[in-house]
Amino acid sequence: MPDHAIAPPTSGHASPHLPHVVLDAYNAELRDKEGFIGDRASKRAFRAILDDWRERLHKLGDEDPLGDTETEEVSNRRLEKLLTDERPEAAALIHGVVEEFAQELSSVTRRFLRHKGWKDTQRIVVGGGMSGSRIGKLTIGRASLLLKAEGLGVELRPITHQPDEAALVGAAQLAPSWVFSGHDSILAVDIGGTNIRAGLVDLNLKKARDLSAAKVSGLEVWRHRGDDPTREQAVERIVAMLRGMIALAEGKRRSLAPFIGIGCPGIIREDGSIDRGGQNLPGNWESSRFHLPSAIAEAIPEIGGHPTVVVMHNDAVLQGLSEIPNMQDVERWGVLTIGTGLGNARFTNRRSG
Repeated sequence: MPDHAIAPPTSGHASPHLPHVVLDAYNAELRDKEGFIGDRASKRAFRAILDDWRERLHKLGDEDPLGDTETEEVSNRRLEKLLTDERPEAAALIHGVVEEFAQELSSVTRRFLRHKGWKDTQRIVVGGGMSGSRIGKLTIGRASLLLKAEGLGVELRPITHQPDEAALVGAAQLAPSWVFSGHDSILAVDIGGTNIRAGLVDLNLKKARDLSAAKVSGLEVWRHRGDDPTREQAVERIVAMLRGMIALAEGKRRSLAPFIGIGCPGIIREDGSIDRGGQNLPGNWESSRFHLPSAIAEAIPEIGGHPTVVVMHNDAVLQGLSEIPNMQDVERWGVLTIGTGLGNARFTNRRSG
């Protein structure tokens, strides 16, 4: 059960020393001569491999099972269907892309394992949008087998919660101890380069005091990339989404804690501002004059008659925190999140006594 001795500030950044884990490293920006290592295991990289295979088919004069649809426009559902297509070469196309991307994922993982903050990692959960699909699970499983075959002593597995919900559930691990006395639920926000999610998270402490039964009971997802908002418009939309979750909590008769946990890309300073890594967000989120936790606390100063506490951390960190109950059989573990980029974080479990 989380047990903070001191309540966090009204708005700010979560400590790397959390009740159940120490955050050893996050948002590692590994590079080689071609650029960021993580870019080779992103959603964009997967689509680039698929596009390359389609070009090969065209040059050979073979039928492209995806027809004239641009690669970026092909839905994940359509790709999933091709996995079981009765045409052997159509199914083989997707399996070939999965194999090549799994090779890249395993290669990128090997680089992380050589990073000093990732030394002796025993298990890595893979989150992000791909983790919830059949293609994603095949990729993760194949990459795990490749790493095991090399005797690296690490296992890859898909994250447990749905991609849209993992970071929201993980936000509960940032909450101060008083939240867990007399409150049923919290609010959480997950900000990504493509989507922003706001959720109502039920703690379900009567079922499990370790938050293993926490779940999202209300969710709104906004695909902001298609709307091209300004930074101010994005903040206004986040506030509106949170107010919608507050109304939902009231309708469900939840005892909502005056706490909001936020996951955001990039390196988060101790004061809760973004140092770097927010380049995929709408507008300049790295400005010294912009402080998202304070903006949220100002817009929603009270919840249930009590001052609102807003705590922000890196979005991959929050996805990883959702796995704490499932990591009690290892000591050192990490998370990789396949999205617009490759988010990453490494943890060491804190043992009581």
